[in-house]
Amino acid sequence: MIDDRDYVGYADDPPDPHWPGGARIAVNINLNYEAGGERSLMDGDGVSEGVLNDIGQPSLDGLRSPLVESVFAYGSRVGAWRLLELFRRFDVKVCLLAVARAAARNPRLVRAYAAEGHEIVSHHYRWLDYQVMPEAEEREHIRLAFETLEQVAGVAPVGWMTGRPGANTRRLLVETGRLLYDRDSLADELPYWVTVADRRHLVVPYSFETNDNRFDQNHGFSTGDDFARYMIDCFETLYAEGADRPKMMSLALHDRLIGRPGRITGLVRFLDHIRSRDKVWVATGKDIAEHWMRVHPA
Repeated sequence: MIDDRDYVGYADDPPDPHWPGGARIAVNINLNYEAGGERSLMDGDGVSEGVLNDIGQPSLDGLRSPLVESVFAYGSRVGAWRLLELFRRFDVKVCLLAVARAAARNPRLVRAYAAEGHEIVSHHYRWLDYQVMPEAEEREHIRLAFETLEQVAGVAPVGWMTGRPGANTRRLLVETGRLLYDRDSLADELPYWVTVADRRHLVVPYSFETNDNRFDQNHGFSTGDDFARYMIDCFETLYAEGADRPKMMSLALHDRLIGRPGRITGLVRFLDHIRSRDKVWVATGKDIAEHWMRVHPA
């Protein structure tokens, strides 16, 4: 097998992003919306979801897990709406990373986010591990994701974040010719170009580190204060470095995790903090991708 991984990247000479307004940092906020797109016996999966369920209950073959299902439903019924109100209060636009099957099951929520100017990004058709899916089946899932999200949100997605991509995922996406960018990389802190099937394609990196999924890990966050402190520390490091070389910070959220009343206070503190700094650009993935394409074309 040919080693096609890039171990070098920008190295010690990262490009200047020239963010709008001379910003020292671009902050990109992403809210994962997955309820109804996760593994479920009702959707023909042999097992119920066992990932990021916040109660530590493992999945069992052939059995439904009503409590896990209710955790996902909480995000859809309560958490996502609490977060929408918070984003409105702080006047920030975010990326709603919407699993298409989930969007179809709660179009009211997705349309509410779209109506307020938030970017609807495809989080694939199902919230599954696409490493193990046959190519033809994933191609059909990609088609369904575009079709469903356009029907629900009224606009076709130009950004994509699978979360658990397979070896075929990016190539299949590029072949559609419908995307500006994807988020399926943790490899950098700035956007970068890759060549896929002889085409240039932009990657806007995501983060599993500045991510509320650490509420679901034993070594992660326990309180909203834990979340706020970590995110503020990360922001301050990048903000200081950004005086010479502007940076990007990707913040990842889940409605069923940070949307809880005792945790959302940490996000409030983070948003208060970045609002107190000048030269901060809070931008969607599309904003960042379009800017990068102008300043650093393929």
